[in-house]
Amino acid sequence: MTVMSDSSGDAAFTPAERETIRERLVAERAGTSARIAALNREFDGIVAANALVAVDDEHDPEGSSTAFERAHVASLLAQARDHLTALDEALERLDRDDYGRCAVCGERIPAERLEVRPAADTCVRCAGARSRSR
Repeated sequence: MTVMSDSSGDAAFTPAERETIRERLVAERAGTSARIAALNREFDGIVAANALVAVDDEHDPEGSSTAFERAHVASLLAQARDHLTALDEALERLDRDDYGRCAVCGERIPAERLEVRPAADTCVRCAGARSRSR
């Protein structure tokens, strides 16, 4: 993905690049939606299986508790839903011509970062500062 400069000296994507970005975001969104559906089925299966048997979750000698499995799948579901939201927001930024611009400092996000994290809304420096402040 290359970045072109417009007449103001500000970086912008060409129409072909924008279409490639849109296709990538839409494909990742479809994959994330499929993952959410699969995790929902897995979560429902854990709940249904647990309802069918009398389980002493705390003292199960066979291994991990169903409560842990349920919590693990719920955590994966939350992450996938957050990622889906981030992808939707990235598509909105693309429509507004704000895609690839850091939401904190306003600088362009390097193409390499967008290649790895296409829904990124911050540059590496601002993302690092954000995580350190938490």
